[in-house]
Amino acid sequence: MTETDDLWRAVHASKAWLDGHNGRDPHEVTLRILKVMEESGEVAAARIGTLGQNPRKRIHQTDEDTAAELADVVITALVAIESLGLDARETVLTCARKVLSRISAT
Repeated sequence: MTETDDLWRAVHASKAWLDGHNGRDPHEVTLRILKVMEESGEVAAARIGTLGQNPRKRIHQTDEDTAAELADVVITALVAIESLGLDARETVLTCARKVLSRISAT
């Protein structure tokens, strides 16, 4: 088993866990999509914490904290894609190919 296998196992296990606890009606799927935005806010907060933007808190986060929050966004987005009934791996690969074609075209 590879690290990539762990990623996809985590995505599928998270989706199954959410399905079991919350169901998978359209409202629930919408909330999973909105969860990506919530996680993005945590990225912003962590980055602000690395810059010491809040004088009261000063520098209280690290780049590693920001990276961990970004990873949460990735996992949350993959779970949301799967929750739509789509294959997240294929969706991401299609996007990657699109990005590569844009880069090679320039």
